[in-house]
Amino acid sequence: MNGFWQMMARIRDYRRDFTLSILSNILLSIFTIISIPLLIPFFQILFDRVQESGLPPSTSDINAWIKYYMARMISDYGRDNALMIVCCLLILVFFLKNTFRYSALYFMVPIRNGIIYDLRQRLFKKYLELPLSFYSNERKGILLSSMTLDVQEVEWSILNVIESIFKSPIIMAGSIFFMLYISPELTLFVFFLVLFAGFIIGKVVTSLRDKSANVQDLIANLTAQVEETLGGLRIIKGFNAEEYQIKKFSDENHSFRKVLTRVVNRRDLAAPMSEFLGVTVVTILMWYGSQLVFDSQLAPETFFAFVFAFYQVIEPAKSFSAAYFSIQKGMAAVDRLDRILEAPTDIFDREDAVVKTDFTHSVDFENVTFVYKDNQLPALSDVSTSIKKGQIVALVGSSGAGKSTFVDLLPRFYDVSQGRILIDGTDIRYISLQSLRSLFGIVSQDPILFHDTIANNISFGDPNIDIEKIISAAKIANAHDFISALPDGYHTNVGDRGLKLSGGQRQRLTIARAVLRNPPILILDEATSALDAESERLVQDALQRVMASRTSIVVAHRLATIQEADLILVLENGKIVQSGTHSTLMNESGPYQKFASMQSFAESIIP
Repeated sequence: MNGFWQMMARIRDYRRDFTLSILSNILLSIFTIISIPLLIPFFQILFDRVQESGLPPSTSDINAWIKYYMARMISDYGRDNALMIVCCLLILVFFLKNTFRYSALYFMVPIRNGIIYDLRQRLFKKYLELPLSFYSNERKGILLSSMTLDVQEVEWSILNVIESIFKSPIIMAGSIFFMLYISPELTLFVFFLVLFAGFIIGKVVTSLRDKSANVQDLIANLTAQVEETLGGLRIIKGFNAEEYQIKKFSDENHSFRKVLTRVVNRRDLAAPMSEFLGVTVVTILMWYGSQLVFDSQLAPETFFAFVFAFYQVIEPAKSFSAAYFSIQKGMAAVDRLDRILEAPTDIFDREDAVVKTDFTHSVDFENVTFVYKDNQLPALSDVSTSIKKGQIVALVGSSGAGKSTFVDLLPRFYDVSQGRILIDGTDIRYISLQSLRSLFGIVSQDPILFHDTIANNISFGDPNIDIEKIISAAKIANAHDFISALPDGYHTNVGDRGLKLSGGQRQRLTIARAVLRNPPILILDEATSALDAESERLVQDALQRVMASRTSIVVAHRLATIQEADLILVLENGKIVQSGTHSTLMNESGPYQKFASMQSFAESIIP
């Protein structure tokens, strides 16, 4: 419920619209209540129950005063004209009632849409703030489902009922007051009937929340499976696994259908049950009220007005029932959103964080240990080393040795578990995240491109960069020639994840992106491992030019870059077991010598 009240608190950001909506609802309620006693003179004139009276009544009885004024009106204008005046008054009251009804909804629209806008913005911002460790345990499809289906469910199930929450109580209170004024005995009788009907309907409604939560979970799983299937179509088709995926999806879809059928059946039961119980209550009311009319305890026209007042209570009561059902249904979505919005953000700026704009001396690891969540063994264990400005440092080791973890700690994708990392003597946890990450340019093993133009992918994060600078960066990255050959050049859209381009072309664009940023430290995480020989030669040539003037940290599996490195760090099981230059390490008996012997220099060094 915490997330629900936080959402309701957002209304204060829309005070003007909210105030106007409340005012419109109050006026709507007033004219709704006024319309009830207006029916009495209509029936009095229609059934000729108005008697002439020369003197005003001496009591405060509303019915007596209505009869007095009706008698005066009939006397002055005639029966037909008096009935016409009453009808015109009814039309005017209902016109004003519905005008304020529309204005109440009109002013609620920006509130509803604004709260949903804010919720989506908070959720998207939270996605970017959460550490990478959060996503290691989450399916992307479920997170997409939260942004779309859960937010939509909040709008449908909760915000749609805000207007009824602020409108219905006034109408119900006014109508009940009128009913009590006319006949406390009849009102009490109706009250017990409504309680009985409400108890039965409530039994149906209260069982819906858990089942609604199941529906949201299952549709999130469906979304996740579709997203994974679309992302892995090459593998699915390559392994003839279409039937396997269809079977998995069918099982999930079948479960979703079963649960949804139960929820919809219960939801659909609420309406006919409400109508049946409502008709039953009204029928009993009419029977009992008729007895009072027969016994002359209640005037017929007053009884008609009482029934109309009761109807005005039933409608808001039904909207309350629907609101309760909707909130119960929507709370499952709120709970899911709450889990994300309240997830702890471990990587953040300290209050005393400093802004660092340059790199002047060294990067130092001091007894660094790092353990991933839910893992018992450390990915890095007591690592200490120093990387000087201008050096090319290569990280070598088998898969799982800790190479990628080593470089991921530098821009604080994760924080160290023990020890510290210093840049020019300052602990990186005391450097603002934005300025820290501005020191690094990252080229990963899997080139990450966005569904946008080549120019926008190269200038990613800074759309105002001059096109000449983009072209210059592309030339350094050996990308200008193939870009120029494309029909739209730098304005060519690369498609989803850049799939319109080859692997080598995508990688050269990511290098151009890093070059354009002009960072003092370059991180290359196995940037050529997935390329063919020709693409690797082009990319390697680009990397050599880029690394010439920068401090570079290279996660490598080939000797072409390693041989030229100023420092090679050999990692095993999260520890540095060897360090030195290529020639030094080749003269030592150890893991590096074994690693080098597994490759032929003739095949690994690109001419």
